[in-house]
Formats: sequence, structure tokens, C-alpha cells
Amino acid sequence: MGKSAVSTSKVLRSSSDSNVACSRLIGVISDTHNQLRPEVLARLRRCELILHAGDICRAEILRELEALAPVHAVRGNNDRGAWAKRLPHSRTIEVDGWRIHMVHDLKELRVDPVKRGLDVVVSGHSHRPKLERRNGVLYLNPGSAGPHRFKLPVAIAHLRLHEGGVRARLWELA
Repeated sequence: MGKSAVSTSKVLRSSSDSNVACSRLIGVISDTHNQLRPEVLARLRRCELILHAGDICRAEILRELEALAPVHAVRGNNDRGAWAKRLPHSRTIEVDGWRIHMVHDLKELRVDPVKRGLDVVVSGHSHRPKLERRNGVLYLNPGSAGPHRFKLPVAIAHLRLHEGGVRARLWELA
């Protein structure tokens, strides 16, 4: 599969997703802090895969998400207990040839994304939704899908992977 430039788009408030032929939709969330809001679950229902960037706080959150789609998660600074010890602090997954690295706090990124051939770096921790492209790598923080904190919106993200590239959208939910 030939890769092209990574593109980004921000969507605040609800709008329709465009259909891209032969694409895969991935839900990206972080910082649920013991809470799965109905609007978050609704936005994740069509996803084929869910990435959780940490601060899950209860194993039950992951089980609820796994009822929707397979889940890849990393441990956040508030994830404690035996269930959390099984989660890695960071991980790289490959989906349809696209390499996605996950870490809770971007300040703890211990790999060079360009040298590792990463396409996307997913992080959380700050609760601040953010999309940024640097040196051909998409950096995505979906914001917090849990309780309102720090006067920031409740938000999640979608990654759409397709032959022509990777597209990310931020969704403000509350």
C-alpha cells in the first residue's frame, strides 16, 4: 500500500462523517476517569477498533468498550491495581499497514516517531483535544471523554485510515 501525506481536520460539534471507500474507522479516547458517557458510546458504535490513551481508572470501562469493538489501551497515571499492571505504558500497533504509537503523556514519548516509521502518535493526559502534524507524523490527543475538568470540552476523536492517507477528526461532545 502506498502512503501519502497525513491530513487532519477538526470538527467541533456534530457533523456528518464523509464516506471514504475502503477505509477503516477507529475511535480514539482518553481520560475517561471511571465514566463512559452515552454520547461517547454513541460516537464509538460504528468504529471497528477503539484506542484508549489511558486514565481509564476501572477495568469495567475497557469491558464496556470491548462490547463495541476490539480495544487497544495504555496505562495512564491514574490507572492502578492488578488490571492496570497488565496494560503497557506505551505500545505500537499496525492497522492496514499504518503504524500507530500510543502513550498516555506525550512528554513520556521515548521513541523517535520518524525513525520508527510511525504514522500516528496518540496521547492523552492533558485533557486538551489537539491535532498536529510534525515531520509527516500526525500527533493526536482526543481530549477527555470523561468528566468535565479544567474548563475543557468532553471530546473524542476518529481516525479514518485508507489507501490515500490518514484523516483525524476531533468531536466535541459536551
